Order: sequence, then C-alpha cells, then structure tokens
Amino acid sequence: MSDSGAGRSTAVRARVAARLLAVLGCVVTAKAQLTGVLDDCLCDIESIDDFNTFKIFPKIQKLQERDYFRYYKVNLKRPCPFWADDGHCSIKDCHVEPCPESKIPVGIKAGSSNKYSKEANNSKELEDCEQANKLGAVNSTLSNQSKEAFIDWARYDDSQDHFCELDDERSPDAQYVDLLLNPERYTGYKGPSAWRVWNSIYEENCFKPRSVYRPLNPLAPSRGGDDGESFYTWLEGLCLEKRVFYKLISGLHASINLHLCANYLLEETWGKPCWGPNVKEFTRRFDPVETKGEGPRRLKNLYFLYLIELRALSKVAPYFERSVVDLYTGNGQEDAESKALLLDIFRDTKSFHMHFDEKSMFAGDKKGAKSLKEEFRLHFKNISRIMDCVGCDKCRLWGKLQTQGLGTALKILFSEKEIQSLPENSPSKGFQLTRQEIVALVNAFGRLSTSIKELQNFKVLLQQTR
Repeated sequence: MSDSGAGRSTAVRARVAARLLAVLGCVVTAKAQLTGVLDDCLCDIESIDDFNTFKIFPKIQKLQERDYFRYYKVNLKRPCPFWADDGHCSIKDCHVEPCPESKIPVGIKAGSSNKYSKEANNSKELEDCEQANKLGAVNSTLSNQSKEAFIDWARYDDSQDHFCELDDERSPDAQYVDLLLNPERYTGYKGPSAWRVWNSIYEENCFKPRSVYRPLNPLAPSRGGDDGESFYTWLEGLCLEKRVFYKLISGLHASINLHLCANYLLEETWGKPCWGPNVKEFTRRFDPVETKGEGPRRLKNLYFLYLIELRALSKVAPYFERSVVDLYTGNGQEDAESKALLLDIFRDTKSFHMHFDEKSMFAGDKKGAKSLKEEFRLHFKNISRIMDCVGCDKCRLWGKLQTQGLGTALKILFSEKEIQSLPENSPSKGFQLTRQEIVALVNAFGRLSTSIKELQNFKVLLQQTR
C-alpha cells in the first residue's frame, strides 16, 4: 500500500474511533435516554459503571469460580422444535467438552441425596477435571437438615412460575459442562443459521406485527430510507411491559455480541489460538454510522438488562440469607466463605440506589394484568425453546444459560410476596429455585457484569486508535 493509501486508511480508522468514543461517552457519562422505567428511575449510567467495576465485577468473578457455579448440567442434544435441524457447526471452536460425570463433585451429582462424602469432594478426580486450574473452587448445596425437605421440593410442580423451558437433568443426554473450561467467545458461527435464530426471536416473540420491520434485519426486505424510525414509533406506542420485553432481548443480544468482540480469535500460530478484543468487529456491530444508529440503542438496552438482573439479585437475597440454606461443601471453613461471598454480593446489590422498579409492571386491573403477565411469560418461555435451534454447541450452551438466567430473574421479580413470606428455619413450597436456576442466574449476571467491564476496555482501545 502506498503512503497516501496508508494515510487515508489511518484517517478512516481515526474517524470511526472518534464516532464510537462519542457514543461511548454518551452512554458512559450521560443520563440514560431510554423510555419507560429506565427514564423513570433516573439511572445514571456512569454510576452503574463505577458500581459494577469496583463492587460487583471482582466478587462475581470469584463466585463463578466455585464448583457450585462452574458446573452446569445442560442438554445440548435436544432437537429444534420449530424447524428442521440445519446440522451442527463443524468448526472446532463450536465444540463443547463435557465434564465426565465421574469427575463432578459428589455433592453436585447427588442433588437430593442424603449422603455426602468429604473424601469424594477432595478426590483426585476433581483435580483431573480442573486441569491444573487451581481456582480454590468449592461445591455448594443445601445443608443436611434440608435434605428431606429438598426431596419434597423436587415433587412440587412450579412450572407455572417458570419463564424458561428447563432441561430435564435426568435425561441421558444431559451432561455436566465446566463453564470455566468452555468460555463464551467468537467461534465463527454466523450466517443464515444464526440469523434465523435471532429473526425468530425478534419477529415472532417480541409482540411485533409482521408489517413493522426491525432495523438491520438481514432477512427482511429493504425499506429504502427508513432507518428504523417506523419501528421505534411503533415500539414507543406499546405498553410498558411489551417495551420492556423488547429491551431485555435487545440487551441480551448486545451483551452476547460484546462477549464475541472481546474474546475473538485474532490469529492461530502453530495450532495455538490467540484470543482477544477485536476493535474492528466491535465497530462493525456498534458504530452509529455502520449500524444506522442501532449500536447506541443496543448498548443502552444492555444497561437496562443489567439493572433488571441486579434488581432480581437484591430481591432474592432473603431466600439465601435464611439459616436453613447452608452452602454445603463438606469443609466448614469453605462453606462459611462461600456463603459470606454470596451474601456480600447481595448486600452490594441492595445498596445500589437507582434500582429498576418492577412494581410499575402489570399494575393495571387484575384480570388484564394477569393475562398480560402470562403472555409475557409464555413469549419468553418460547425464546428459551428457540435456543435449542442454535447450530453451534458452545453458542447454544451460553445462549441457554443466559436465557435461563434472565428467566430466573423475571421469576424472582414477580414472586416478591412469596419470597418475603419464606419461613426462616424451614423450606417453603411458596418459592424455590433449582440448582440449575441458581447457576444460570449467577453466571448470566456475571456475563452482563463482564459486558459492562469490556465496554470500558473498548473505550480505552478506541482512544489508542485515534
């Protein structure tokens, strides 16, 4: 390339970086310019960044390293219920390496068993599975006094409260996956198969008529000069609950895109991959010009989703604060440390002063509110089923986990009365969470916390590009 060509290329990169920095400056320092409840709670996004960076992010990272939260049982072989299977991705980075059940700590495998073996928890098998990752992880579950009650819980059918289609953990196709050894990152899975999944989510489950076209939909016909104005005019005309639903899905999509940009396969030398942040990919997905203004909206929806899940964690704290819930590992000191860390995070979430107010949702007449809430729940449950249509196993794993985490957060937000009435010294059938839901909730929020942190990292990289 000539010197003049190189100069032009550098100038273009600098202009793009300046545009994105302007967007990030708006997102980071200004009041959130979102409609509905986010505006109503006057959420200062700079405060969210500081709160996440200095309080939440370091602690949630440590919590995700514990055995209870790193091993997730999932069925990646469930057939797509909506269209013929495209066939699974053959790219090697799409593959998920399951952890053999013999190497899972016995307390996690046993579930509702009445017997726990300290020797099994400290076995050599666990060391093999960790592959020399000395993370100080511990196994967490209920105390011995709760084992019989836990069996009773398993018999309780709370499907009416679920916002997600849960995997049957007893299925022979369900396998334990070590989330730390199968991190979410860019695998190369893209194109029509990936588009169809997101298109189905947005077009068929976000309360949108087919006559209204979503911006940047690669499967929709060209709309000429309409850069999304008609879509957002339609969106603002919806009731609060349906606007919230769309923003949650958009925020989840933005968060996943950020993870892929931040953990991108940059090069592969001698069979050793090098993963890291890809500024060009971040620009393609979030630059206001390249996305016709969609990038900034998506980033704001990411913050909105963060607030929703943050609120859920603060609301569910009483469930775990009870003495009947003991994060059992077989090691008294580790048990105490694990519960202390979890409760410390809950204290931080409750100290945040700009929470989302879920009471403004489903607040109309009782009959109408109940019908709308059920419609909301079923739409989200359908999205969780669409995750079984993702062709890349690693993308499917993290899509299912993060969708289930958000579904669990919604279940918590709309179960406030049941949580407040939980007895201190005995389990209650009024509200319960399975281990699968707890793992998904913590890891999904951990992913959002990471997204907010990565957004700050990209801001630094863009400043260096100018």
